Amino acid sequence: MAETDRSAEGRNQPHQTWFRDELKRLEDQVMGGLDLVVSQLDRALEAINYQDIELAAMVAADDHRIDGRYVEVHQGVLSLLGRQALFLDDLRLAAALLHSIRCIERMGDQCANMAKLVPLSGYEAPKDPTILEWIEKMGISVRQEVLQTRDAFRSRHVSLARDLVRQDKEVNRLNRDIFQRAVDVGDDPEVREWAMFMVLVARCLERIGDNTVDIAEQTVFVVTGLYRQFAEMPDEGL
Repeated sequence: MAETDRSAEGRNQPHQTWFRDELKRLEDQVMGGLDLVVSQLDRALEAINYQDIELAAMVAADDHRIDGRYVEVHQGVLSLLGRQALFLDDLRLAAALLHSIRCIERMGDQCANMAKLVPLSGYEAPKDPTILEWIEKMGISVRQEVLQTRDAFRSRHVSLARDLVRQDKEVNRLNRDIFQRAVDVGDDPEVREWAMFMVLVARCLERIGDNTVDIAEQTVFVVTGLYRQFAEMPDEGL
């Protein structure tokens, strides 16, 4: 949709003010979606750590809250796009919100997937303390990534957004370490089976981290008007 003439803004100020207020409301909905992800992530990790099948079932059942947020934001942005031509900065934000809420919906799915693995490994599954320790570290790092990408988007903080790359490298390292530990964990078939479930948990956490980086890239897009994946960007500057 083409950029509108700025000279027309004054003639249509009340409607434009309403539009910007609505776009801000939708942004708040997206950022609140990240808060929902943090809550789901915390409960999923608690269920895994304590083998709490009832809590895991609650996490899986509550995934509809994030799905509903996705539908609401998606429909809200598309409705705004159909009402009037947008200034380019508004159009960038609308596009970033659509992309980000999709990432959030995927994060919610990964939390639900982790929770669904808990009953599969049984009530009294034997555990490997090292793998549990690394899962906990990975969970803490991913939780911080979710909060940081939320703060970076809210404040339009480019350097904070780009710092997600550094944090995500640690998450990826832990993911690899957990996989290798599961391979080397020993000959007890029950321990090995449980370890394979933890490999899947680590993969879910790794994907949540990747989605935080995707949202961080949208932050840079909103600020600069240029979209490039962080992997394609130089180490210094934009």
